[in-house]
Amino acid sequence: MVIHFKETCLKLVFRFVLTRLSCFNRADVLFLWSFMLLFLEFFCFFEINFSEKLNSMLTTPQLGNDLLGLFYPRLCLACGNPGQPKQVLICLKCLSSLPFTNHHVDKENPLTERFWGRLPIETGAAMLHFVKAGRVQHMIHALKYEGKKEVGQYLGKMYGALLKKTPHFENIDLILPIPLHPRRQHQRGYNQSACIAEGMAEGMGIPWLDGALIRARTTETQTRKNRLERVSNVAEVFQVANSQLLMNKHILLVDDVMTTGATLEACGEKILEIPGVKLSVATLAIADF
Repeated sequence: MVIHFKETCLKLVFRFVLTRLSCFNRADVLFLWSFMLLFLEFFCFFEINFSEKLNSMLTTPQLGNDLLGLFYPRLCLACGNPGQPKQVLICLKCLSSLPFTNHHVDKENPLTERFWGRLPIETGAAMLHFVKAGRVQHMIHALKYEGKKEVGQYLGKMYGALLKKTPHFENIDLILPIPLHPRRQHQRGYNQSACIAEGMAEGMGIPWLDGALIRARTTETQTRKNRLERVSNVAEVFQVANSQLLMNKHILLVDDVMTTGATLEACGEKILEIPGVKLSVATLAIADF
């Protein structure tokens, strides 16, 4: 669409003057008309270049994004501050201050220690320390309860890229997310652990599989339960849907936050019943208990 400013403006001014002629005396009308003609003559000097530039701006996606940002500003998912560029989910200030654990550097670390005597895993790691009322809790809350699936995908991809460079995670064959019960997943609209697994698979360059594990019954939230209550709450909850897909593979089991490890343990036990399977675990965060 080529915008002809001169013709358009003349029509608008003419219409304006006609509809409000009774409100002005003759001197006012002549002055207004003379001023608009002078303005239009000046504007016509730049008409072609300006029209082309404006048409280009109007058909550029960036303009639409900028206009959308005026009404729905992009917020950092960690601190909530506005003004983030497109595709940037976490601001540089937050990224530089996130409490990374560096678990992936060591095959044995504080996360794997929680499974000693409980679950024979190859290795494990958590990306971040979970601190109440901190940036990590804000991101996890956004992922689980505010529909921000991109949080899991973004952080999962970031952590997957780190794990890919780590020798004890090099031979992972398949990534599996901790499953949600179908009713809970329907309510939420997605499985947050699957979002993490998807991002992690992209970062590591290996496949992930949803649906290989199922949650046979719904359970109460683990948030306010102690260790024994958590273990009892998830006992005999998980089942393997198709063991043939998992045989003789090194599985990386993924969840959002690890506290006591009861959920990962209950799910991991079922996976390790499959012949030839080796198991490792990874989470976005690890919390104290």
